[in-house]
Amino acid sequence: MLNYLWAFMIIIGIVYGAFTGNLNRVTDAALESASQAVTLCITMAGAMAFWVGMMRIAENAGLLQAAQRRLRPILAFLFPDIPKDHPANQAIAANCISNIFGLGWAATPAGLEAMKYLQTLNRQTPERASNSMCTFLVLNISSLQLIPVNIIAYRSQYGSVDPASILGMAVVATSVSTGAGILFSKIMCLTGRRKHG
Repeated sequence: MLNYLWAFMIIIGIVYGAFTGNLNRVTDAALESASQAVTLCITMAGAMAFWVGMMRIAENAGLLQAAQRRLRPILAFLFPDIPKDHPANQAIAANCISNIFGLGWAATPAGLEAMKYLQTLNRQTPERASNSMCTFLVLNISSLQLIPVNIIAYRSQYGSVDPASILGMAVVATSVSTGAGILFSKIMCLTGRRKHG
C-alpha cells in the first residue's frame, strides 16, 4: 500500500511541476534528496557500527549477561507463561537491552528469534498470537530508550547545535509509551483469561 502511496505522490509532484513550469526544480530536488539520502546512510552506518560494536564488547565482557539477569524479575512479571530457563527469555532480554540503547536495528534479530521461541510455547492455533507474543510485540514497539542513537544521528546530520538535547524528553516519552503499552497488554490478558476461564 505504501508503495502505491509514494508512487502517487511522486507522479503528482512531477505532473504539477510540469504544468506550473517548475519541472527543473523537481529534478533538482530529486537529485539533492538522493545526495542527502546517501550522506544520511553513511552517517547512520557509522553510528550503528559504533554502537553495535559497543554492544559486542559489552557482550564479550559479560555485561549483557549481567543485565539479562537483572531483567529476569521484570520478564517473569511480564511473561508469566514462559518457563524460567527457556531461551525465549534470553532473546527477549537481548531485544530489550538493544532497544534501551536505541539500537532498533540491532534489536531486530533478537526480536525475531524471541518470536520464534514464543511460537513454540503458543498453545493457540498457529494463526493466533499468544498473550506472551502480544505483550512482547507491545514492549518492542513502545521501545523504552535511554539513548536514542538513531534520532541523535539524524539531528547531527541535519545540523542540530545540540543533537543530544532530546535525551530527557526521549526517556520520558518512551517510558510513558512503554508503561501504557504494558498496562494495556496486562488488562487485555486479564480480560481474555476471564472470558475463556
